[in-house]
Amino acid sequence: MNGFGLKCAVVGAVLSALGANMASTSPLQITVDKNHMAIQNAVDAAGFEIVTSIDHARIAAAEGVEMPPSRVIIFSDPEVNEPILRENIRTGLDLPFRALSYAQDGSAQVIFTGSDFLQMRHGLTDISALEDFEQKLNGVAENLNAVAASINGLTRGYGIFELKSKLSVPEAVTNLTEIVKAQDDTIWFGEIDFPEDPSEKCAKLPKAVLLLFGGPAPGGLAMAGFPAIGLDAFCQKLLVYAGEDGGSVVIFNDIAALAELHYGASTKSHHLLNERLTATFVKAIQ
Repeated sequence: MNGFGLKCAVVGAVLSALGANMASTSPLQITVDKNHMAIQNAVDAAGFEIVTSIDHARIAAAEGVEMPPSRVIIFSDPEVNEPILRENIRTGLDLPFRALSYAQDGSAQVIFTGSDFLQMRHGLTDISALEDFEQKLNGVAENLNAVAASINGLTRGYGIFELKSKLSVPEAVTNLTEIVKAQDDTIWFGEIDFPEDPSEKCAKLPKAVLLLFGGPAPGGLAMAGFPAIGLDAFCQKLLVYAGEDGGSVVIFNDIAALAELHYGASTKSHHLLNERLTATFVKAIQ
């Protein structure tokens, strides 16, 4: 566990194995797999910690849902995270690093979340911290023919749902974790406790925990024509942080908004997932 309390289920290899026999062996799938492995090797070589690796298409196939090849990897460097979180704790919804290998329009592509996405979505002004983020990320992506995801149409606070609760962060996290794990179509990928580092510097950060989970069947249906949303909408990311009144604030991604950001359109499946997630989270933190 690193200084920021990285606590994750080690599920990437298990999930890949689960659906391996069901996955397509098309040239596109093979290329997506090779690109994903190249990202993972670069992450390992850079000394980052892998939070989780999710094979969207294979775990969806295990539930009888077909979608294009898509594999996301989430990896972390606490020293990069800390100054960004210090400026705006809500950036925890988009941290740590993530990169997606996927198939789109008959070709294999690799995209990642760049510092410009963080800057625009969260109104960041610490240029030094953003440059450090970009430099570390480029060190992984430079030989992968990867590009930063488009930010056309992105504005501050874009696509973020917010709920407030009188519960403390630990209480809200416990309730949310329990209600998510109780859903029989959902896989739990882990959590990141950002300011767990005991150092004096990090102790000044608000308490904040990022929960990671996903539903292979509903997620696969939502990604079927929109595989690029596997970068930010799937797995689901739920950030719980301390509110000013002693309670907690819960934020999560608007799946339809992210589909519109990447593709200029959304579908009923995206909106239905938004409704389901919101109702589930409200029930947990009332």
